[in-house]
Amino acid sequence: MMSAGMETRSMGAVMAGIEAPVVIPSKPKHNLVSRQAKATDTVVQVGPVALGGPRFVVIAGPCSVESPEQMIATARAVKDSGATILRGGAFKPRTSPYSFQGMGEDGLTLLALAREVTGLPVVTEVMDSEDLAVVAAYADMIQIGARNVQNFSLLKKLGRVNQPILLKRGLMTTIDEFLMSAEYILAAGNPQVVLCERGIRTFETATRNTLDLSAVCVLKERTHLPVIVDPSHAVGARRFVAPLARAAMAVGADGVMVEVHCSPESALCDGDQSLCPSDFAHMMDELVVMGPSLHRAL
Repeated sequence: MMSAGMETRSMGAVMAGIEAPVVIPSKPKHNLVSRQAKATDTVVQVGPVALGGPRFVVIAGPCSVESPEQMIATARAVKDSGATILRGGAFKPRTSPYSFQGMGEDGLTLLALAREVTGLPVVTEVMDSEDLAVVAAYADMIQIGARNVQNFSLLKKLGRVNQPILLKRGLMTTIDEFLMSAEYILAAGNPQVVLCERGIRTFETATRNTLDLSAVCVLKERTHLPVIVDPSHAVGARRFVAPLARAAMAVGADGVMVEVHCSPESALCDGDQSLCPSDFAHMMDELVVMGPSLHRAL
């Protein structure tokens, strides 16, 4: 049993420790992607295109690569309307295992052909680390889709790739978690990351997802990395894509990525949200008119 004197000495020792605590300053969670780490905006170079600079960048193309004719025709159409980066999926993450899964490396060769014909740099998705080398061999920019945003082993491998990365926000990913995923890539050695808001899952069913435009404002405040918006995947309906592209420019995004298909009604993937070339051209005309008032040019 402890004596009264012993108890007093023990309490005194504890109190002394409290009176002179050792304080270890905490580091910010996002050591590399935060504005504290780098106050000036990062500009990511995708071929000749600067993402994060003064120009509003438009990435456009079909959800999936389907044929040489489809890919070349769509690439020419989006370039003629002012898009500066071409998108197209060769490896497709689909909810149903029975849906079109993409053409794989054959699709990558068609993207390379479209780049040769139009001069547009290309961005395409990698789903599996086993495919990273082959995708990197063809793509000017590698996309990480919403389903892989917290695939940390893949993110680490992307940090060792000397190519720009387009990182999409997940359906249930908070902004903190999104930034931490980007941190994985930067921490592994690759500073060339562009963030993409593409809609989150909420209780609302009127659209495919809920486009979180407030995330653009928060991200631009908290990180130096470029931020773009994908309205096509957010709403899943082509009639809403152009208004939300305009809204993305208005809230300060560095660009948009939209799906365009020469024949949306026959598209093998996401035809309902794909613009036809004439609608895309009209959207681009609207953005050109808006740009000067927001000090942005396409």
